[in-house]
Amino acid sequence: MSYKSLHECIDDLEKNGHLIRIKEEVDPSLEMAALHLKVFAQGGPALLFEKVKGSNYQAVSNLFGTLERSKFMFRQRFEKMQELVQLRNNPMQALRHPLRYLSTGLAAFKALPKRGSFSSAGFKEITISDLPQIKHWPMDGGAYITLPQVYTEDIEKPGVMASNVGMYRIQLSGNDFIKDKEIGLHYQIHRGIGVHQSKSNKKGLPLKVSIFVGGPPSHHLAAVMPLPEGVSELTFAGALGNRRFRYDYKDGYCISLDADFVITGEVYPNETKPEGPFGDHLGYYSLKHPFPLMRVHKVYAKEKGIWPFTVVGRPPQEDTAFGALIHEISGSAIPHEIPGVKEVHAVDAAGVHPLLLAVGSERYTPYLANKRPAELLTQANRILGTGQLSLAKYLFISSDATKELNCHDLGGFFKHVFERIDLQRDLHFYTKTTIDTLDYSGDSLNEGSKLVIAAYGDPLRELSTVLPESIHHCNFISSPVMLLGGVIGLKMDKFTSYSAARIEIDKLEEWISSVSGEFKGIVQVVIYDDFEFKQTTKLLEDYIWITYTRSNPSHDIYGIHERMVNKHWSCDAPMIIDARKKPHHAPELKMDEETTRKIERFCSKGGSLNSLRNNKNLQ
Repeated sequence: MSYKSLHECIDDLEKNGHLIRIKEEVDPSLEMAALHLKVFAQGGPALLFEKVKGSNYQAVSNLFGTLERSKFMFRQRFEKMQELVQLRNNPMQALRHPLRYLSTGLAAFKALPKRGSFSSAGFKEITISDLPQIKHWPMDGGAYITLPQVYTEDIEKPGVMASNVGMYRIQLSGNDFIKDKEIGLHYQIHRGIGVHQSKSNKKGLPLKVSIFVGGPPSHHLAAVMPLPEGVSELTFAGALGNRRFRYDYKDGYCISLDADFVITGEVYPNETKPEGPFGDHLGYYSLKHPFPLMRVHKVYAKEKGIWPFTVVGRPPQEDTAFGALIHEISGSAIPHEIPGVKEVHAVDAAGVHPLLLAVGSERYTPYLANKRPAELLTQANRILGTGQLSLAKYLFISSDATKELNCHDLGGFFKHVFERIDLQRDLHFYTKTTIDTLDYSGDSLNEGSKLVIAAYGDPLRELSTVLPESIHHCNFISSPVMLLGGVIGLKMDKFTSYSAARIEIDKLEEWISSVSGEFKGIVQVVIYDDFEFKQTTKLLEDYIWITYTRSNPSHDIYGIHERMVNKHWSCDAPMIIDARKKPHHAPELKMDEETTRKIERFCSKGGSLNSLRNNKNLQ
């Protein structure tokens, strides 16, 4: 379906049972987010909020809440986009099969942006305060835009074809921002906007920024699509939506003519203000830090503009479906970008960047009988030097001659690696390096460590699936649980300091060594404190979230008989990961009880969500 506007998309979704209307007035402070979270958790439809308290504009959420709905919105263009990706990866295909790819070539024409007229687009000037002021989590610093398309241009190569469009959260209110005149622009490292701002700063000039909100769904997806360097997101939006991106300039700012709202303004060199806190997609708050300040120039809105938003939190959330859609479109690109790497999976259950799984190749020494990681280490370095993949904190990489290894089969992948890992050889640390801005497990903002676990060869062990008998009689641990084959979780006292942790871990290592025979087949021990693991279908996801979001490899990994030889750290099995909460960690996201209680009125008899409660598939 080719949508000219967000209105057309919403009408189509409603007509086909993918959207319901919330007719009661809803408070944008927490209530709208809580309703979104409730419906998303049930696999429910998109929500159109007809009456947003304090605003004249409607709002919509959960548009991309399921992969099924996302593919439905792009149903007439999905295969064409996959073909375009294939042609980029292997352009010779077009020469070998010209008739087959003729329509794909014609579709590429839709990728070219088209200049139109601002005066005929139907915009009127409003203020920041007129927009829906949506606060998502109780400790958030104010209202945020969570589905923005942030547009900037290269000051050295002005124009739309060298532009960057990214989805960076925008703080509309709160903190020290001057009402209606200033907003916060939060962007993380390894983002294209940073390159544009750096070039403007060098010239001592402000960076002009346009924030588009709404418009066809292809525009939203383009803002998060990991495109190659130099490829404009506007071209992708046009090709996916089968409609050329319409734009014009007003007061020197680029305006998306199909957007529902546009905010224009400038970011001056070295001008920041505290931004945050904000409940983010790792499941914790990102805290208050200095980020670029955007001085608002003008705000525009269509008369019946609809405000799209999403809510992020502990995965899975709506951005999970975004990720799944991106993988279906561009999953074939990785082998062409990184030779020898067959697939890469940024694990959503860990909040994406904390955990990366990869299937690589070992092709260069097939004549050697002793199989060990070699080419995999080269490929790991390439992965950690590629775009946002470089933000990975833990990278597990392996290979399999049978070609059956699949890094999207999380349980199967961990089993394959843990059966083969040699803890004296296969752990490779990177210390004092960059990690994801939202990850608070490290030393400070953007700083931490990485661990590459590269395992390859014949199995070295059979993984145990039974808890050691002695574990029930150890007086300084509690609540032992088998998290998966070869992995045990143990509860210990709350973390106080790293010096105290060293003493506690030494005691644990000494005890495990004393009963080492019972730990045969155990590769990893995870220490936790305030979390209760339950034997449910979510056990694997709980293990991933706790272990890989709450640990800093250089600080929190220990092991039996750990040692340093020629600057290479190693240990005997099991390796120990201290995944307890640390004093510098950010708080976990939790919706307050009052809000949870208040939104029950929407589920009661006569409420907008009553039909969902009666649907057994959404319980």
